Amino acid sequence: MKPLEMNPTVRVRFAPSPTGALHIGGIRTALYNYLFAKKHGGQFILRIEDTDQNRYVEGAENYIIDALNWCGIPFDEGPGKEGSYGPYRQSERKHIYANYAQKLIESGHAYYAFDLNETLDAHRKDHEKKGKTFIYNWHNRQKLDNSLSLTPEETKAKLDHGTAYVIRFKTPQDKKLLLQDIIRGSIEIDSNVLDDKVLYKSDGMPTYHLANIVDDHLMEITHVIRGEEWLPSLALHQLLYDALEWKSPNFAHLPLIMKPHGKGKLSKRDGEQLGFPVFPLSWGNSNGYREEGYFPEAVINFLALLGWNPGTEQEFFTLNELVENFSLERVQKSGARFDPEKTIWYNHYYMQGKTDEELAVLFKPLLLEHIQQIVPAEFILDSDLLQPSNLQKLVRLIKERASFVHELWDLSNYFFVRPSEYDTKAASKQWRPETPQLMETIISIFKDITVFTAENIKTKLTEWTISNDHSFGKIVPSLRLALVGQLKGPDIFEILELLGKSESIIRIQNAISKL
Repeated sequence: MKPLEMNPTVRVRFAPSPTGALHIGGIRTALYNYLFAKKHGGQFILRIEDTDQNRYVEGAENYIIDALNWCGIPFDEGPGKEGSYGPYRQSERKHIYANYAQKLIESGHAYYAFDLNETLDAHRKDHEKKGKTFIYNWHNRQKLDNSLSLTPEETKAKLDHGTAYVIRFKTPQDKKLLLQDIIRGSIEIDSNVLDDKVLYKSDGMPTYHLANIVDDHLMEITHVIRGEEWLPSLALHQLLYDALEWKSPNFAHLPLIMKPHGKGKLSKRDGEQLGFPVFPLSWGNSNGYREEGYFPEAVINFLALLGWNPGTEQEFFTLNELVENFSLERVQKSGARFDPEKTIWYNHYYMQGKTDEELAVLFKPLLLEHIQQIVPAEFILDSDLLQPSNLQKLVRLIKERASFVHELWDLSNYFFVRPSEYDTKAASKQWRPETPQLMETIISIFKDITVFTAENIKTKLTEWTISNDHSFGKIVPSLRLALVGQLKGPDIFEILELLGKSESIIRIQNAISKL
């Protein structure tokens, strides 16, 4: 395999087309470019490849930028961060490409083609009838309408007359191409199977292939790290570099992200069918990872390991650790299967790593929204639980069971809503004929506790149970049912402390009355 060439300054680019939402596969490509650049002290460039104006989607460029920023992998140069190599939108660079297309014609590496679309379609259909595939290249170009089959005078006349044309690359015949890829090693291609790709159109716009090569050269890109879907273009791109007498960058083609089940690459439809996001941010009717409650560091962590193996058992990486450990040589060739459950597992890990203060701040607006919009007015409590210190205590008690901040509501709603109903099955087992009297006694004990803390409550109830030959196993389930309405929740004494003496007594009295 060709050794990795290190330039004085590593420069990589992420070059999406603004044709819609950025798929997480695109985010992974951007991430690998970012990690490689930072590992080598280089630059990460964003270039918007918008030469196909017919497919341009309003807002897509801003979406790309917002997604990169949310993920924590901002670009060093690009739209809005102009460096010395701009502009960074190809539509603003279209005056550049004609000169290079002309150079290729002058050197004999490209030619004008005047073929009508109808003519080419007829050729394709004729080949299909014969069980063949029509390829515009060395074996038929002399029979078609182009500057190779026409005389120079005929070609000039067509150009002077304004006849529509494209400029095609003249793929060499009978040439064995030995291509190099950092991930895939040596690749041999027979040039005879390649077609003469269109490089430039008479409307003044280049195709992807020409614009891509010219921009990478002028922006001094040292490493092209892109998805596997561009591997078939590698031969043409290398031929273009050779034809223009430019040194080509190092190439690395990343493996696909595969469906959770079956064959094929991950798509929006997979997410819709299986209920997980495939976009970093929401787009149209599709929620993104941000809107679904994922932390950006969790998204970056699981994406990094979709195709890259650190060579150790380590599964959790900070961004700095990823930069330190990343290498293209450890990127796999085969596709990486996407696991929705693993993404949740990662988010749970990063959620547990948040401080109680951080989670309380994130939870409070969701909590207020539930209280104001979902909870019936008669059950809204005038509670001190919304105070920062108490909310932090609450989060500490329940966060272990949550993988997302929005799950904290279902784990804690009983703190803010008095039970109006009680779990029937639990009540039939735990609420015995003697239970109301025991609860009345507990109310009396609570009234005598001056400082209503979990520790004091537990001490007083322990003393009472011992002296009266009772057990916690007989009392706590009934008490929990009275406070929560179900047999769920964290430590019962912590629940009592957070509810407070007055609210705890009211709930026990309600249970006595209703049960």
